Amino acid sequence: MQLTGNENLANRTCWVFDMDGTLTLGIHNFEAIRATLELPVGTPILESLRQLPPDIAAVKYKQLREIELDLASQATAQPGAHELLELLISQGKQIGILTRNGKDIAHETLDACGLMDFFEPALVLSRDCHAPKPEPDGILALLDTWEAPSTAAVMVGDYKFDLMAGQRAGTATIYIDTDGEFMWSEYADYGVRSLKAVVDWLDTPQPVNF
Repeated sequence: MQLTGNENLANRTCWVFDMDGTLTLGIHNFEAIRATLELPVGTPILESLRQLPPDIAAVKYKQLREIELDLASQATAQPGAHELLELLISQGKQIGILTRNGKDIAHETLDACGLMDFFEPALVLSRDCHAPKPEPDGILALLDTWEAPSTAAVMVGDYKFDLMAGQRAGTATIYIDTDGEFMWSEYADYGVRSLKAVVDWLDTPQPVNF
């Protein structure tokens, strides 16, 4: 399914990005991670860990961090990521990240794929400082820092939790799905198959369809 948009997003001044699979190429095999951690098939990892006794959860969180660190070292920027971030900064936009990763993992990932210099470290928010998506807390914290209303913001992500968080925070939502399947279109205002499409849209004076 291809989504369409009817607003010129150049008017939005605050941009919040998911990290893995959005600004970076998606390399996480979540079912394999669940299997390694011995968690139920198809269940959200962080939520499953929270259901475990504290001593067992602590061991599995350590395992998860080791897996995430290994994946972080392999991170590659999504095509169009550098171009989009450069464009947003040149236009005076505020940019931040909200990830379900730990903060140190997020920094390792951004360093590995050459994107860290685009972001102020304090604007890279993680599960360590806010309730993880789909809760909107991290987005609302960024908006509070920027002293901006939700109507000035966009949440960009590749998974339903990213889009749900944006909806709950009251932002516009852009769904990037490189396969073009748009499985979670009900949570998205706009859909793209690449970040380059967002660059093209921002460079276009009038709204266009993706």
